[in-house]
Order: sequence, then structure tokens, then C-alpha cells
Amino acid sequence: MGKLDVIVVAPHPDDAELGMGGAILKMIDDGLSVGVLDLTSGEPTPFGSLEKRIAETAIATDILGLSWRENLGLPNRSLEPSLENRRALAEVFRLTKPKWIFAPYWEDAHPDHLAATQLIEAARFWSKLSKTDMKGERFHPQRIYNYYCVHLKMTPQPAFVLDISDYWDKKISAISAFQSQFVEGRPKFPSFLEKLRDEASYWGKTIGVEYGEPFACREPIGLSGFGELV
Repeated sequence: MGKLDVIVVAPHPDDAELGMGGAILKMIDDGLSVGVLDLTSGEPTPFGSLEKRIAETAIATDILGLSWRENLGLPNRSLEPSLENRRALAEVFRLTKPKWIFAPYWEDAHPDHLAATQLIEAARFWSKLSKTDMKGERFHPQRIYNYYCVHLKMTPQPAFVLDISDYWDKKISAISAFQSQFVEGRPKFPSFLEKLRDEASYWGKTIGVEYGEPFACREPIGLSGFGELV
């Protein structure tokens, strides 16, 4: 595992694309090394299969331009923040040494998403432990940011909204790669993808741009100046 600037941890393949596909594209464009770690296969699903999901993930990965994407191989539908899983994820953090971790928002109706965030927060702490036989050198990622990919009917109150107007078309292409999840068996009108566009347009409106992605953070966010504010 090579060193990464950013690691996006997703409960299932497609969560990273849904929650922050635009941010991933922008960070890569800005020269950051970005990786995605899917915790589970995401299967079974009503119209999917393991083979389909692997193929769809490969297409989405190529569209995003990711050079690093791995799957931790934890069980879908029964993901738990266990000590064993914490160790496995902490080792990834120790080996890749990301400055920033992106995790799902901490409130959700999906048990896998809740477990994922609990696991990520615990593994971040464990990754800095000394006197351990875990792989890699002790390391503490600077910050966890949270993306929204929730199954709970809620109105987020984000810490910030990122302008992804220049990246919307590629983001929706990456999401569309998951045909078994977002196209097959879905209502034709309004389609799931059209609803996503409306949500992104709403968040863009809140900051005066075409499309946006909202993010949260449990810890204060520091600014060295106001030059990057929209």
C-alpha cells in the first residue's frame, strides 16, 4: 500500500460515488492522491450480484481516475465495529498514512453505515498506538470529514458545501456505472439519477453555484484565510 493524501472509506461500493464523487474528482484534479476503501462487497442486492458489482465498481473507478481502490472484505448486512475489524482498518491507515479520512455521516437508518463510521473513528485512534504488532508505523490521520449518503429522511446541516459544478457530469457517469443499483428496477420518472441531480442543484444553490456536495465534521474546521470561501 502506497501513501495517500486522502482515503474515502465506504460501507459498500457506490457509497463513495454517491456521497462525494465530485469531491474525489476535484481532489485528484488538485493533485492529491486519493484512495477509496470499500468495506464490504455490497451484495446481495435485489438486482445485483457479486460479479455485477465487481464489474460496475471497476467502471466507476476508471471514470473517477482512482489509482488506488481496495475492498476490506467485511460482511455486507452484518458489518460490525468489532476489535478484529478495527485492527484491519487501523492497519490500512498505518500503511497508507492519509492526512484526511472521509467517512459516512454518523446518523443513518442503515446499520452498515452506522457501524462503518463507528469503526472508522475507532480505527483512526488505534492507528496511532505504539507497542503493538499491527502492521505499519503508528500514525494519526489529521481529520475525519463526513459525507452524506444516508437512508434516513433528514435535512442535513452541513459544516461546508463544496462546489462540484465542473465535475457533475463525471460524477453522475460514475454513479450510472452501478446499473444494478440505480437503474434496474427503479421508477423511470422521476429517476433516481434525476433526484440526485435535484439534490446537488439544491446544495449548489445554497452557495450560489450550479451543483454542490455537503460535508460534516465533528471537530472544528480551521481556516488560515478567506481566499477559498465561495
